Amino acid sequence: MKLPRIRVDIARQALDLLDEDGRLLRSYPVSTATNGPGEQDGSLCTPRGRHLIRAKIGAGQPLDSVFVGRRPTGDIYTAELGAAHPTRDWILTRILWLSGCEPGFNRLGRVDTMRRYIYIHGCPDTAPMGVPGSHGCIRMRSADIVDLFDRMAPGTPVEILEG
Repeated sequence: MKLPRIRVDIARQALDLLDEDGRLLRSYPVSTATNGPGEQDGSLCTPRGRHLIRAKIGAGQPLDSVFVGRRPTGDIYTAELGAAHPTRDWILTRILWLSGCEPGFNRLGRVDTMRRYIYIHGCPDTAPMGVPGSHGCIRMRSADIVDLFDRMAPGTPVEILEG
């Protein structure tokens, strides 16, 4: 059985959901890394290449639930909370944890996407979409990540392209 798949286009700052035959089902605006594409640990870049969804985290949590270390804190993001922590790269609502599929490029060693904690995740609705702004992850609006999360299963292929 073929799975739907995800294609992230860094140049377009878009995440496309494709059906099993490659037809576009939905396109979402995203925000990838401020530092651009790259695989190196500590680079704060968005890794390229073939990945898969290793884990889905946050099912059933309210919109704008705050996550730290992949665990809900019990807090709900507000403008006041954001103002109290202005440099924080907020992880909200849901997490799709990615794992690289290309040993030596985005898997294992100092280029391992999963060990770098690279996710597709929700962010504050005030965060700009369509422009790079994350610390390496792929940010989405909370309503969009819920929509995507509910359609995905662990093992879903994800391809991240530079353009």
